[in-house]
Amino acid sequence: MSSRINIEQVIDGSTFGRSQVVIVALCGMCLVMDGFDVQSMGYVAPALIQEWGLSKEVLSPVFGAGLFGMLVGSLAFSTLADKIGRRPVLIGATLFFSVCMLLTAFANSIPQLVGFRFAAGLGLGCIMPNAMALAGEYSPRRSRVSIMMLVSCGFTLGGVVGGLISAVLIPAFGWRSVFFVGGAIPLLLGVIMWWRLPESIQFLAFKKGSQQQMRKNLLLVAPGLQLPDDAQLVLDEPAKTSGGAVASLFRDGRARVTTLLWVVNFANLLAMYFLSNWLPTVMREAGYSTQNAVLAGTTLWIGGVAGTLALGRIIDRVGFTPVLTATFLLAIASTALIGNPLVAASLGAIFLMIFISGFTIIGGQPALNALAATYYPTELRSTGIGWSLGIGRIGSVIGPVLGGYLMHLQWTQSQLFIAAAVPALVSLLGIIAIRYSAGFLARSSQASGAELSH
Repeated sequence: MSSRINIEQVIDGSTFGRSQVVIVALCGMCLVMDGFDVQSMGYVAPALIQEWGLSKEVLSPVFGAGLFGMLVGSLAFSTLADKIGRRPVLIGATLFFSVCMLLTAFANSIPQLVGFRFAAGLGLGCIMPNAMALAGEYSPRRSRVSIMMLVSCGFTLGGVVGGLISAVLIPAFGWRSVFFVGGAIPLLLGVIMWWRLPESIQFLAFKKGSQQQMRKNLLLVAPGLQLPDDAQLVLDEPAKTSGGAVASLFRDGRARVTTLLWVVNFANLLAMYFLSNWLPTVMREAGYSTQNAVLAGTTLWIGGVAGTLALGRIIDRVGFTPVLTATFLLAIASTALIGNPLVAASLGAIFLMIFISGFTIIGGQPALNALAATYYPTELRSTGIGWSLGIGRIGSVIGPVLGGYLMHLQWTQSQLFIAAAVPALVSLLGIIAIRYSAGFLARSSQASGAELSH
């Protein structure tokens, strides 16, 4: 009789070794370039407006096109990844958006920018769900949330790196150079991933005839593991015929939490992209230098990096809902205060409020992604994360367009940032509702091995 070896138990009992570090690093680098490229348009906007002689509202469709592409990519290709694998979708998406970024550097009109940004968004939308799922599935339960959020930190770090690089490149080489750099690096990264990135062992467990590949990948995690020739690698999770179907997100008692996750993601991403796309322009119009305007946007993302790193460790100890409740309370206050006349009197005070807003809103988004990843089972994980992000990215499309519209209406700086604080209130209410949703504690605790919602 063949022996049965539980994949999750092996991963949970292993030390976090070199192969896992490589997997997490590659997933993190994907998200660094994701964050770099997503935020790139916001950083080049002031220079582009000046070079082409545009009014700022004209760029709203360009911002919206990239984010709409991400929305479509999240919804379409996260489900595909639960059918054909994390690895091929992640590598293909990285190579695709790198080519689109290079093409963006050659754009000479608004329609061309809209087209290239939409196409790039299709690839970018696939990155987060699959990088999060793959990193989490190679991580032990005891540190899974922290590792997933560390990987997610690549996205916010990419926004910071993008700002710092853009602040150097744009004055020296013009705005097109940002897209040359943003396209060339992921092209190289995609080649490295093809060479070194393995498929998820948990995903392979649901594919027939994959035992040999599973054995090979499991030995990356536990090199000293003794695997008899007749050993069968198994998961605790039962296989289901529904696969990665979106309808399954609403079955088995998941409907309420799924809906709430979508609402919270929508609200938070609306606020996040409202701020990240228009903050440099609003600062420039308030009389600050172009460099300070770009650095304000960079500070927002630095806050996001700090928030991601800090919140992951706290959530592993305390739980999701208490941490996220406090996070969104701070987000409401700090965002509303950015445009307050008393705060605006001091550049340092403005940057502090921007930092806290980034810490809570941008830093809170990876926590929401990790929340979805721990809530859904393996066969729905990429679909669950991808659709939460995809629906949320409806908010990311609306945010920049709404910001442009409010600026067109001549709203004051104070009114703009109070408006940006409203979605944080919606996020807060959604997290409180998730806390009291029947079945959430049991399901999320079972998935992550921690009391995630107490």
